[in-house]
Amino acid sequence: MQVVITGGTGFIGRALAASLARDGHRAIVLSRRPESAPVPGPGVEVVRWDGRSADGWGQLVAGAGAIVNLAGESITGTGWIPSHWTAARKRRIAESRTSAGLAVVQAIEGAGGKLPALIQASAVGYYGPHDDEAITEDCPPGSDFLASVCVAWEASTQRAEALGARRVLLRTGLVLDAHAGALPRLMLPFKFFAGGPLGSGRQWCPWIHIADEVRAIRFLIESPEARGPFNLTAPNPLTNLAFSRALGKAMGRPALALAPAFALRLALGEMATLVVDGQRALPARLAGLGFCFAFPDAGAALRDLVAGSAGGSAAKRG
Repeated sequence: MQVVITGGTGFIGRALAASLARDGHRAIVLSRRPESAPVPGPGVEVVRWDGRSADGWGQLVAGAGAIVNLAGESITGTGWIPSHWTAARKRRIAESRTSAGLAVVQAIEGAGGKLPALIQASAVGYYGPHDDEAITEDCPPGSDFLASVCVAWEASTQRAEALGARRVLLRTGLVLDAHAGALPRLMLPFKFFAGGPLGSGRQWCPWIHIADEVRAIRFLIESPEARGPFNLTAPNPLTNLAFSRALGKAMGRPALALAPAFALRLALGEMATLVVDGQRALPARLAGLGFCFAFPDAGAALRDLVAGSAGGSAAKRG
């Protein structure tokens, strides 16, 4: 199968492309700077695109079994220290996603013959902050900035359905990876015996191991009955306090230091919602299709990833 991946140089896209290539599929990653893009692995092809149109790559859709649209500017920024959500950054975050989605629809419009499956990225931020309520795919969207971004992101490719494509929406939680994403940042204070819960600790943390993220995306690509939204979260979410304790235990460190919500809001501004708010999101529709998680529990997932960060035998991604 040929799979085209936008945003394929991000850590989820790299893991997905490498997994596909290992199994003999043709993975094509789109990048605005292919000459400097990290190649996800052997057998993965990197092709230039502008992030706004189908120019130069749209012809690849005609032979593809799936397009996976992961493109969008990082919510937290590219540096180690998260970047504040200024008005300009918020605009770039939203526009990068909707522009990429419209480009994908343009490519599908120009495709001849059978249309591919479209796997469209989104996030559990779609639901907005919630307390203890269990969140499934039937819940309505929230009203904060992240929810508005997810709603627009999903809507940007809706026309693909009218064109005949099977569209799947990935409402992903916190993706845990040993070397990228949020986990290395969360691990850092624990290394110095300064780790602990963030804010009240009562907020829910919908997480998923990178291996299960990749496996779930591939499962949805290969399941012709899969359509609409799917929560890509492990079946056992934890509160931030329980997650912090599990991470500390995996690292052999205490989880005693507190980071008060007011201090986090002062340091991060509006972006503090990423750590002080949460959703108890459950993968109801994935479970309904029979998907089995390799890492359903945070303890085993974090032990695997901590071992991987130290050069141990972490699970292969996908």
